[in-house]
Amino acid sequence: MTTTAFQRVYTRLEGVTKATVQLRAQGIANDELALVGDKLAQVVKINGDMITLQVFSGTEGIATNTEVTFFGEPPTLKVGEELAGRFLNAYGKPIDGGPEVQGEKREVGGPSVNPFRREQPSQLIATGIAGIDLNNTLVTGQKIPFFADPDQPYNQVMANVALRAKADKIILGGMGLSNDDFLYFKNVFDNAGALDRIICFVNTTEQPPVERLLIPDMALAAAEYFAVDKNEKVLVLLTDMTLYADALSIVSNRMDQIPSKDSMPGSLYSDLAKIYEKAVELPSGGSITIIAVTTLSGGDITHAIPDNTGYITEGQLFLRTDSDTGKVIVDPFRSLSRLKQLVIGKQTREDHPQVMNAAVRLFADAANAKTKLENGFDLSDYDECTLSFAKDYSEKLLAIDVDIDTTAMLDLAWELFGKYFSKAEVNIKNELMEKYWK
Repeated sequence: MTTTAFQRVYTRLEGVTKATVQLRAQGIANDELALVGDKLAQVVKINGDMITLQVFSGTEGIATNTEVTFFGEPPTLKVGEELAGRFLNAYGKPIDGGPEVQGEKREVGGPSVNPFRREQPSQLIATGIAGIDLNNTLVTGQKIPFFADPDQPYNQVMANVALRAKADKIILGGMGLSNDDFLYFKNVFDNAGALDRIICFVNTTEQPPVERLLIPDMALAAAEYFAVDKNEKVLVLLTDMTLYADALSIVSNRMDQIPSKDSMPGSLYSDLAKIYEKAVELPSGGSITIIAVTTLSGGDITHAIPDNTGYITEGQLFLRTDSDTGKVIVDPFRSLSRLKQLVIGKQTREDHPQVMNAAVRLFADAANAKTKLENGFDLSDYDECTLSFAKDYSEKLLAIDVDIDTTAMLDLAWELFGKYFSKAEVNIKNELMEKYWK
């Protein structure tokens, strides 16, 4: 071993796999970065003096006498107001043609906020999408995923949420984005004139999959700076967490770890929780809210990735294509925000809970009427009305391309109630009926 400018350099590798190298070394820390030859690597396992390094771009071309230089620190990000409007890679380096970001160096991947220091989430986050704001209202400090099939336009939904959400900063963590998706996000944010409050960390399909493991940590390190240091409301958008979990699987399999369910590592729950538990409402007024995308394989919600995600997060938003309108909607039956009761009817209009429940019940009655129709049964007048209501409800309220505020959503719902049903069929409290019935 030799030491140069406080960096430890080793020249003997004990083992090389497709993704990792092993060597004996002293005084090395977990998550510490190193160069193996000219390839960036990170410590993923320490067993006595045997160190295992994960090589981000793969180990091809690495020999047993390749020089290994330890940095003496884990991955870091320079934080400051200069981050706003920037597109950065998994290492926090610019990919937008701009200068290096200057600021205070912070470690990434640190612990989440002590539960004792947390406030109960209490502030509404409006997205302009009624399938969210009306039926599954989001709250600052919440963590919630979109579950979507790979062919759903989930990245467009994330971009829309970024532009519409009332937040001080929006931080996008893009994992395994195609170049088209990367350019789409860049153009949408640029054209909307919203770059001053948006920060993007991006790993594309052309880059090593293992680099995706750094993206959430980078995004959340930036989020913690703005939420904790600047007392700002920060919305973190992560897409696609399935590709993140696949990268975890690649590393664990190449380290010969015994896989768990669906070829995922046994640590999957902890790996996901480490990310999602960064969501927080702080006493100072700052907050981190996390909305992530988890793509489903063939709609399988029992796969290890969505299954573990469901245990950690506070609900889910489920995208599907509506058969009547052909539009992508936020499914009211499979979506759930477990924190919505903290704000609906309190920070939104008093009729919100009753209108939400009535609309979903009538939509469910329409689903029953559709089943009767498909099985050759005669439909009642009420059945016919529910089918017409469901089509309007999907097109004007549930569709992801709708962009109106919560009050307008409630007014529109009352309008649809009055168009298709009697007061008795809608079955909302009399005092609200008298006040809002159209």
